[in-house]
Amino acid sequence: MNLMDELRALDPREPGRWPLPFRVAAVVLWFLVLGLVISYTLVWNRQQPELERVQGEERQLRETFRQKHAKAVNLEVYKQQLKDIERSFGALLRQLPGRTEVPNLLVDISQTGLAAGLEEKLFQPAAEQKKDFYAELPIKIRLTGSYHQFGQFVSGVAALPRIVTLHDIEIRPDSKDGFDQLTLDLTAKTYRYLDEEEIAAAESEKSKPQHRPRATGGAG
Repeated sequence: MNLMDELRALDPREPGRWPLPFRVAAVVLWFLVLGLVISYTLVWNRQQPELERVQGEERQLRETFRQKHAKAVNLEVYKQQLKDIERSFGALLRQLPGRTEVPNLLVDISQTGLAAGLEEKLFQPAAEQKKDFYAELPIKIRLTGSYHQFGQFVSGVAALPRIVTLHDIEIRPDSKDGFDQLTLDLTAKTYRYLDEEEIAAAESEKSKPQHRPRATGGAG
């Protein structure tokens, strides 16, 4: 009987009756398979966190590559958008008066109210409030007239070539007897751009160390 015939004659339900060489081979094979399974399990459990970490890094690198690739593809579009923004910003900046133009702008605002037929009760510019590259000039205004005249005044201010915004608007009757005689209180704000010397002075002021007054304790 050859080897193939002997293998076919083996009864898997009764391995104890197998010839000795086959029993030894089966035991060796079983231990070999068991050892491989145990080794694979131990290695997998030990290497799984490292694998997950590497996979996470791979995903992050892929996302970074995708973002940079998208920026590189749209670089020319971004450059054009930046030029458009700078052009729009320049147009807005040109609507801010310079230091020498502010007095004329104040006159224009006052004349707008008078042209609408309003009586000017108060026109009081407050101190400038300097921002990053511009200064804000609030003006307290009180006018008397009708609703229609107030509308003309607001339209006239909006039509000025310089930026003027209206805030804290309050309308109340001027008197109990006047049917359409009203008082308008508001704060108009106009803006001017700071020249290079003013910006440099403001930056220098910011960089100066702030000295806090020492606390002095009285004698008990």
